[in-house]
Amino acid sequence: MFATKRIRLAAAALAVAVAASGTAAAMASTASASPKPAAQVSAHHARVSLNRFDLNGYVINAKYTLGRNTGNTFQQTYKHSTVQGVPIAGPNVGTTFPPEDYVALPIGNHQLYITWLDPKTFAIVDVFVMNFATRTVYDYAPGSAHPESAGTITVVKCGKDRLP
Repeated sequence: MFATKRIRLAAAALAVAVAASGTAAAMASTASASPKPAAQVSAHHARVSLNRFDLNGYVINAKYTLGRNTGNTFQQTYKHSTVQGVPIAGPNVGTTFPPEDYVALPIGNHQLYITWLDPKTFAIVDVFVMNFATRTVYDYAPGSAHPESAGTITVVKCGKDRLP
């Protein structure tokens, strides 16, 4: 009876050992195909900062295919601290917008977070997230129940500073 119990315990221990080694092997083989742990990934991404990006000299066309600005294309001409947006295609052609101040922050590889501000009140006039690798723009212009728009961007002219 004790021998049978010992054999069962040994068999159970062997089964646990085989299962554990199989799990370890499976984890090791999938680890190479899976994403890197967060500690390794963060070493390759831009660090969080509040360093501003100077868009001076850039001319960017934002063509909207979704949201409030669907059908419009706006040309954004940047100087050191100001921007002028002009509708160049769509229903808003002929509308005149005043120049605005802006702040541009790099938020990832080839991505900028850009906020336009009223120069007198510092109120937010428009906010963009632009991804220059995928050529996408997300726009949030306060002032309506559905202020968001999305579309594509084209860099018409580059400034002296290289995009992050």
